[in-house]
Amino acid sequence: MDSGDTAFMLIATAMVMLMTPGLALFYSGLVRSKNVLSTTMQSFVCLGVITVIWVLYGYSLAFGPDVGHFVGNLDYAGLKNVGLAPGPYSDTIPDLLFCAFQLMFAIITPALITGAIAERMKFSAYLLFIVFWATFVYFPICHWVWGQGGWLGEMGALDFAGGTVIHINSGAAALVACLMLGKRKGYGRDAMHPHSLPLTVLGAGLLWFGWFGFNAGSALSAGPTAVLALMTTQVATGTGLLAWVLAEWKVQGKPTVLGAASGALAGLVAITPGAGFVSPISAMIMGGVAGVVCYAAVVAKGKLGYDDSLDVVGIHGVGGLWGALATGLFASTAANPDGANGLFFGNPGQFVTQAIGAGAAIAYSVVLTFVILKVIDLTIGLRVETDDETQGLDVTSHGEVGYNI
Repeated sequence: MDSGDTAFMLIATAMVMLMTPGLALFYSGLVRSKNVLSTTMQSFVCLGVITVIWVLYGYSLAFGPDVGHFVGNLDYAGLKNVGLAPGPYSDTIPDLLFCAFQLMFAIITPALITGAIAERMKFSAYLLFIVFWATFVYFPICHWVWGQGGWLGEMGALDFAGGTVIHINSGAAALVACLMLGKRKGYGRDAMHPHSLPLTVLGAGLLWFGWFGFNAGSALSAGPTAVLALMTTQVATGTGLLAWVLAEWKVQGKPTVLGAASGALAGLVAITPGAGFVSPISAMIMGGVAGVVCYAAVVAKGKLGYDDSLDVVGIHGVGGLWGALATGLFASTAANPDGANGLFFGNPGQFVTQAIGAGAAIAYSVVLTFVILKVIDLTIGLRVETDDETQGLDVTSHGEVGYNI
């Protein structure tokens, strides 16, 4: 073991954990004040639910010995055979630390989906959904890409820190979820402005900070690849912020704080799959395009008429898809000898592989998410009663209010 790598990964793990409370703040500032606590709770509760199922069987399904190139077996159930010595995924850090680091990824992924179903889903239905979705969608796709023997990893798909596993996956599920739940009561007629943009910016800042652990930590060692991932993360995020603001300023006449926060998030999402595989200049292009493309996707939502409440599809889905494909364009062995060259560096096959990986994740996530939500809807129902939605989920679902004014 290497004490420097271990210390680095302990810090990176804690930083990724902080991203989920950061996401809770980001999302809760965007909803109406009557739903600030329910929205916070949907993210925060993942820290409990996903932790429990990860220990019981989730880590084993995601990273256990391969079964048919599709999922892991149950050799690691209850964290059996996962100890303090280095394991199959790293030579320099404890196996249990790798498990803890990946747990934080598993926690935030279903939390991302909540932005699409904010202000209208039953809490009981949501709890069932995240258990089933993590079990049947996240853990298998995680194994496809990162587990030893997973078919996308064997094919050579590049996903440094979760563009396909986390963002494309959650974005596809979010689209299905918002369509199945239907629009919020009064959507398109009543004002549904964010109630606290400072809260959203605070959440965005925590996400940006935690994302350094997310991306640089995915190097699994305190070395050159981690340095590259940290720098490309900063460059893409800053460029994404600027590109979104400029596009918005041009189209709408004013640059907004929400646009700046959204652009930063778009840049973060886009660079995630390629953070350790591309140069800083390539990262700048990836982030800049993400800012413009994700802004266009959010604008298009209004014209298409679906109620993706907090723009999960437009930012995580579209941004993640662009990032995965762009990795197939800009990846370079000059940046990382352990990666691959993309189309712009003489290897068009890598772009094809990236497209296959993204398409497979979208198709699988869409189908399984639909099935899971349909089963829950037919049993306990997905949506709160109309009167409860009107009053606000803070009071009707949790018996609390976010603000006493």
